[in-house]
Amino acid sequence: MKQLFVKALSFFDEIFHSKPGYLKQDNSIIKSFWMAGFECSDQLNCFGHRVDLLAETRHIENIHADYQRLLTFQIKTVREGIRWSKIETTPYNYDFSTVKEMIDAADNLGIQQIWDICHFGFPDDLTPLHPQFTNRFVGLCKAFISFYRLHKPDGQVIITPINEVGFISWLGGEVAGTSPYAIHMGWDVKYALTKAYIKGIEALKQIDNGVIIMVTEPLVSIVPPLYPTAEEVIEAGAQHEIQYQVIDILTGTMCPELGGREELIDIIGFNFYYNNQWILSTGQFLPWANEEPDPRWRSLSSLLIEAQKRYRQPLVIAETSHPEEDRPLWITYIAETCKDALTAGVNLLGICLYPIIDRPDWDDLTNWHHSGLWDSDPENPDVRKIYKPYAIALVDAQKIVNKDIVKVSDY
Repeated sequence: MKQLFVKALSFFDEIFHSKPGYLKQDNSIIKSFWMAGFECSDQLNCFGHRVDLLAETRHIENIHADYQRLLTFQIKTVREGIRWSKIETTPYNYDFSTVKEMIDAADNLGIQQIWDICHFGFPDDLTPLHPQFTNRFVGLCKAFISFYRLHKPDGQVIITPINEVGFISWLGGEVAGTSPYAIHMGWDVKYALTKAYIKGIEALKQIDNGVIIMVTEPLVSIVPPLYPTAEEVIEAGAQHEIQYQVIDILTGTMCPELGGREELIDIIGFNFYYNNQWILSTGQFLPWANEEPDPRWRSLSSLLIEAQKRYRQPLVIAETSHPEEDRPLWITYIAETCKDALTAGVNLLGICLYPIIDRPDWDDLTNWHHSGLWDSDPENPDVRKIYKPYAIALVDAQKIVNKDIVKVSDY
C-alpha cells in the first residue's frame, strides 16, 4: 500500500517539475495583468427562480464608480457579461441597450472589457437540450458582434462564448441544480453546449477577424485517498482528466464530428478557487491554509504547467477569490504561485479577481459571500466598502508578480 502511495506522489511531483516548451509572454492582448470580474450570472437557480447577479450587485447602476475604483489599483481590464436571458427578449429579437451603457462607461475610463455571451443563463424557452439551442446561440453571437462593431469598429475584442461548460454541465446535467434540471445527463448537456460553442465561435470569427476567443473552464485536481489501491490511483487520474474534455472538444482532439480545431481558441482561461482540489469519491476538499499541509495538494503553478504542456496556448487565471478573512492569504498565495509559473515559462497573461464586488449566493440571495475586494451591504447594495486587508495584500501581490521584474525563461 505504501509503495502505491509513494508512486502516486511521484506521479504528481513529475508533473510539477516538468518544463513546458512555450514562448515568452505576449502582453499585447490584455491591457492590464491584474483584472477584475463583475458577477454576471443570470441562470435559473435550484428552485427554478431567475437570478440576475448583475442586478443584485447593482453594478449597472454603479458602473462608472465601479470602474473608477479599479484604476486606483491599476486594473484596466474587466470581465463582463451581456446576460442572454435579458438580451433576447423573444427569439431572434435583441435589446442591447444595457450593453451599450457598459461599453460607454468603459470608453470613458479607458477600461478593456472581456465579454461573456452566456454566463450560465439561457432564455426561459431554451435549455441546452432544446433542438433550436445551437441556432439561437449562433444568432445571439452574430447579433452581439454586429452590435458591438457599430459602436467600436476598430481593434480587437475578447469574447468568452460560454462560461464554464464543464461546471454548468455538471450542475444542470448531473445534480439538477439549474436548467435543464437533469440527473446523470451531464455528458449530454456538455455535448450540446460544446456543439453550440463551436458554431458560435465560427460565426463570430466569420463576421469579425478581430475577435479573440477566451475559453474559461475550472482548473481542478482530483487525488486518491491516502494509501490508495491501484484502482483508486487510476480512477483519480481518470477523473482528473475529465476537466479537460471541453477544451479537448473545442480543439478537436475529442468528438471531432463537432468540428472543433485548435485555431478556434486564442486564450485559455482557468478558474481556480481554494476548493478546486478534492479527494476521489469523498467530496472532501484538500486543505490549503492554516492546517498541516496535505502532500497531495498541488500548487497552482504545477496545474498551469500541466495545462501549458497540454495545449501550448496563452493562459489566464480567469477567476479566483476566497470568502471572508482569508482573502489576503489567498491572493498572496496566488501571486507567489503565479510568479513560479511565470518563471517556469508559462505564458500567463493575467489574473482576474472574481468577483471584484461582493455577491450573494445563487440559491440564497440573503447570503452574501464576502469574497470581493469591496464588500456590499445587503440592505444597501449601492454601498461599496473596501476590505482593507485584502486591498493591502493585493498591492503586495502586484509587487510579487511584477512583469517588469520577473524573468521569464525562453524554452
